[in-house]
Parts: sequence; C-alpha cells; structure tokens
Amino acid sequence: ESIGGVTQVQANDVNSIASTHFPGALAGLFLGVQHVLAMFVSNVTPAIIIAGAVGFGFGSADTSDMIYLIQMSMFFAGIATLIQTITLGPIGARLPIMQGTSFAFIPVMIPIGVIYGMPALMGGIIIGGVFHFILGTFVGKVRSWLPPLVTGLVVLMIGLALIKVGIQYAAGGVPLIGTAEFGSLPHWTLALLVITVTLLLKFFAHGLLSMSAILIGLLSGYALAVTQGMVDFSAIERAQWLAYPNPLHFGFEIKATAVIGMCLMSFVSAIETVGDISATTKSGAGRDATDRELRGGTMADGLGTALAGCFGALPNTSFSQNVGLISITGVMNRHVVTIAALFLVACGLVPKIGAAIQTMPIAVLGGGVIVMFGMVASAGVNILAGVRWTQRNLLIFGLSLSVGLGLQLEPASLQHLPETVRLLMATGLLPAALIAILLNRLLPENTQLIRT
Repeated sequence: ESIGGVTQVQANDVNSIASTHFPGALAGLFLGVQHVLAMFVSNVTPAIIIAGAVGFGFGSADTSDMIYLIQMSMFFAGIATLIQTITLGPIGARLPIMQGTSFAFIPVMIPIGVIYGMPALMGGIIIGGVFHFILGTFVGKVRSWLPPLVTGLVVLMIGLALIKVGIQYAAGGVPLIGTAEFGSLPHWTLALLVITVTLLLKFFAHGLLSMSAILIGLLSGYALAVTQGMVDFSAIERAQWLAYPNPLHFGFEIKATAVIGMCLMSFVSAIETVGDISATTKSGAGRDATDRELRGGTMADGLGTALAGCFGALPNTSFSQNVGLISITGVMNRHVVTIAALFLVACGLVPKIGAAIQTMPIAVLGGGVIVMFGMVASAGVNILAGVRWTQRNLLIFGLSLSVGLGLQLEPASLQHLPETVRLLMATGLLPAALIAILLNRLLPENTQLIRT
C-alpha cells in the first residue's frame, strides 16, 4: 500500500535505518547541536516568565530560584527527550522526539503560582503528569475529541494570552509598571533590535543561521545592552559550576484548582504530542505512526512532566519546531536527538549557564517572546485554516473565542463564583477549550459552507 508516495515496505526500511544507523560522531554532534539551537530559547522562556510572575524573577532581590528553574528546564528537557529516544520498556516512542518546557501551560500556571504559591503549582504539575501518563495508555480513543477546530482555537488562545507578557517585557518588565522607566526608549530599542535581527535572519539567511534566528537576535540585543552598561555579571560570578537537582525544591501541596487546571491542560498537551509523533513519522519515514509509538510517546510525555515536578521544574511536551527540523535536514535519527538530550542534561547541571541567561535584560527577552508568542497565535490560525467553515463550526469557534477572551479580559465578572471555578475560568483558555469540545460533540454536523 502506498503512503505518501512511499510503499509500506520502503517506509518501514527508512524507519529502521533512521532508528538504528548513527551518521558518525561529527555529523551526529552537528545535527544534535542544531536540535538544541532550534528549541533552546523556547525551552527556558517559560521558566523566566513563571519566576517573574511569582516574585523571584527579574528585578527581585534574590534570583537564585529563577536560575534553578532555568537550570531544571534544560535538565529535564534532556531527561524527557532521553526517555523518548532510548525508552523505558513501553514508555517512549523510540523516535527522534525532542522534549521541552511547554508554553501551553503558562496561562494556567501563572494564576496558580501567584495565588497558591509554588508548592501547589508543583503538586498540580506532578499529578497532571501522572494523568498525562495514564492518558497515553488509551490516547488513540480520545483523539476525536480534539479535531483541528478545537486544537486551533486552543493554540490561538494560548498565543493571545501570552502576547501581553511579551509587550510588558519589551517595555521593561512588570516590576517597572507604573514608573517613568516603563516603556522608555532604551528598553524598546533593545526589543526592536532583537525583532529586526530575527526577521532578517529568518527570511534572508539559510540553514543554521535561519534556524537559530531568535537565539542570534537575543544575543544581538544582549551585546547592545552590554555596551550600554545594562548588564550585571555578578550573578554569574556567584553561581556554582556544578549543582544537582533538588527533590521537591519548591515543596509539594495539593490544591484542587491546580490539579484540575494541570490535568485539563495535560489532555490538550497529550493530543499535541500525538500530532508531533505523527508528523515525525510522516515527514521522516513516509508512514503513519504506530499505536505503540503513540502510546509510548504520550506516556513518556507524562512521565517527563511528573519527574520534572518532583524536582521543581515545569511541564514538558514535544517540540514542534524540532519536528520541522527533521523535514529540513532529512535526518530522522533518534541517536542524533539523544546527543542533543545529553547536551541539555549537561547544561542543566551547570548553574553558571542559568545565571548567564538570567543576566539578560528583560527587554531583550521581550523582543524574542513577542516573536515567539506571535508565532504561537499564528500557528493556531494555521491549524484553523484547514477547518471546513460551516455554520456549525463558525458558531462553535465564535462562541468559544468570545467567552474565553472575554473572561480573560474581564476576570472581575467571575467574582461571585467559588474560588476554584473562578481561577480556572479566568484563564480564558480552559473555558474556551471546554466549550469548543462540548459543542463539537453535542451539535449535529452541518455541511453548509459559509460563502465569503
């Protein structure tokens, strides 16, 4: 049977070679570094955002916990990736799936961390990871609950929820809000330089330069900040050369709101992982993913998140940009991604790397995240482009977006609801997703397309 122009036998052969043949030390190292560069900024950014939201980020008296969170983002991205590539029995896809800290959870994690604190957030992450792991055992049966109409809406809502953070960072950060320095020209100059360099490299460079556009853009902004005396290197000098993960670094507490929020987002993340695994096998081997790969990959996703929470790190998920890298390089080799994972684990054991990232002025990061969060929103639009826009689907999308975005913009409208419900609804993301999922299951199909 032909699959995407490749026969089933050929597809299996390609997968076998890609899974077992190592391209050589130098080529493998180069390709592994490419995978790290493609995901590095996206991987550490959630840690910086959460640290800032809960009070130990940029501008705080003690940033040691932010450095630890950055460090663990690298370490557990590597550990979760190793589980995918090497596998633990049935756990892991045995495919070149790169894991990293998830953006999707940020809109839910911020209110949980701010209101209940880091112990409750970590409790939610651990239990959410276990729930995600269990989902992996029957993930194929729930895929129909999240068609492109729902997943596109969810991704769009994630991007819209995060865009405000990018603007705040570019203007100087939350600690400066209400001061004359917020939105000052030096801050916007740094952010705009990052955006400009990123765009130039993305569209006029090729290969590794184009792939690392955001990282190089950040380095450009960082270099300008150094020349302007806006960087304090003392944190690097104080940081240790070697430090190990600390069990329950932020503590552990069970709060219903945190558990429900993390479990609901784990459901969405599980479907995202299924999509990334399917895209990897389709683009790299010309075949559909097997049930074993889908189950193992989703279980690995959940295990990686639960382990991360046990050591004070944030939820992990598969990284779509690395799936795209496989299409670009034409190399679908899990050992290459294993090298990338080992590199991340090593970086995660060196606090000086986390400290160096922490010295970056927040406006520099703001330029990068404006691009990244804009791309998250546009990825949602791209998914929605494949939807058949019938009257039914327009109604589902319009109502879900209206309620979700409206509650996010005006959370005071929920003040008379119980605290748990109020916090979950105020994210906007969860009510939008739930409305879309329920309406998609309950409303009858309508084949009448809308003409524009």
